[in-house]
Amino acid sequence: QVQLVESGGGLVQAGGSLRLSCAASGRTFSTYAMGWFRQAPGKEREFVAATRWSGGSKYYADSVKGRFTISSANAKNTVYLQMNSLKPEDTAVYYCAASPSSIGAVRARSTSFYDYWGQGTQVTVSS
Repeated sequence: QVQLVESGGGLVQAGGSLRLSCAASGRTFSTYAMGWFRQAPGKEREFVAATRWSGGSKYYADSVKGRFTISSANAKNTVYLQMNSLKPEDTAVYYCAASPSSIGAVRARSTSFYDYWGQGTQVTVSS
């Protein structure tokens, strides 16, 4: 049974940084695609970043490009989202997601591409 557990959220001032972690268990994830999404109150869940667990191409939403970095630590079965230069509009619940399918630039941005989701971690950026 696949489990994804996010951590690292919190309250930070605008311009600050946070690193989110997603601990994965229940599978061998080396061929999986991993993504981060976020959902603000009253809004739909939106794509943030994605990558293959084993590395390679990384995909980012335009709104976070240059500020956020997705990475994976295979030995720890953990995927990270480093978030720098945070803005109040980054405030949301952040979700980790996993898919056993081959990643692509278009597929990676769709919630329907992912089979497994974590419970989310709250990120609040104050102005």
